[in-house]
Amino acid sequence: MILVTGATGLVGAHLLLALSRNGKTVRALIRRSNDVNRVRKVFGWYEAEPDRLLQNIQWVEGDVLDVDSLREAMHQVEIVYHCAGKVSFDPSDSHALLRVNQQGTANVVNMALESGVKKICHVSSVSALGKSKQDATIDEQHFWKTSRKNSIYAVSKYAGEQEVWRGHEEGLPAVIINPSIIIGPAQWDNGSARLFSTIYHGVPAYTNGIGGYVDVRDVAEIMIRLMEGDIAGERFIVSAENSSFEHIITEIAKVLNKKPPQLRLYPWMGEAGWIAEHILRIFGRTPTLTKEIARSAFHRFYYDNSKIVQALDYKFIPVDDAIAHTGSIFMQEHPPKRKS
Repeated sequence: MILVTGATGLVGAHLLLALSRNGKTVRALIRRSNDVNRVRKVFGWYEAEPDRLLQNIQWVEGDVLDVDSLREAMHQVEIVYHCAGKVSFDPSDSHALLRVNQQGTANVVNMALESGVKKICHVSSVSALGKSKQDATIDEQHFWKTSRKNSIYAVSKYAGEQEVWRGHEEGLPAVIINPSIIIGPAQWDNGSARLFSTIYHGVPAYTNGIGGYVDVRDVAEIMIRLMEGDIAGERFIVSAENSSFEHIITEIAKVLNKKPPQLRLYPWMGEAGWIAEHILRIFGRTPTLTKEIARSAFHRFYYDNSKIVQALDYKFIPVDDAIAHTGSIFMQEHPPKRKS
């Protein structure tokens, strides 16, 4: 039996789709506040008969912060995909982030050990690799350094990883993936998918920042391959390409038939009033202004994906293709209004 936490999120829903297509019977942990129809909608974007695949999923109500529900969910489970997590860059969410991303992960690891789970895959983030010098290339050996420049989200994801490594030392085979910014269809008002809805309503400006991007279908496929193989005790950066924010925003605008941004923003603007607020909305982050968040839109980080490419002989979906795919689904749900 396979258990997936965070089953209604972007990664979780696409992972359920991939597992179901492979004929796997999956148990999905879902919080009471979440809606199974989110997953049905995702399945419907890819399958003519989504309910046929949904029959392979056993829904179990629970929460990573509820140990008893985790114990029940892991009954007779051999494989765990831990996708649940909280994303926020608002300092006021620090307590909630640490509870979900650190304590929640500790609970999952502890119950997996107690239940005799054979292997776990933990979805972390490139944020957990820590900050580096501008224009530096980051790989899996990058050493985390405690710094005020690390967002509270990064701190919480790093702390979650430490719980996974603890579990591995205690006898739970584990792999960790560190995805960069994930492109894929999901709730258009939340997470990275918010890029599409925001740009659809118009984005006049761009920054010169650079980061990594990856298609959600690649993330799901890589997770499955890692879990079906013998690899354990390893982490992998999962990122298809490094690209400028300008290119990403421009390509999304083209797919959505919108005018590409013309105004370039500079770092000194990132700490000034409405321009900083605008930057945060572009990248789907809370508009609560901090210097760290405002500056992040101008960071230039490069991520090395050679380890996962070599380990799985993997070929990533080009980022422009990922944008085109996600944009086409977005436009299906936002057809142009006919002129009267």
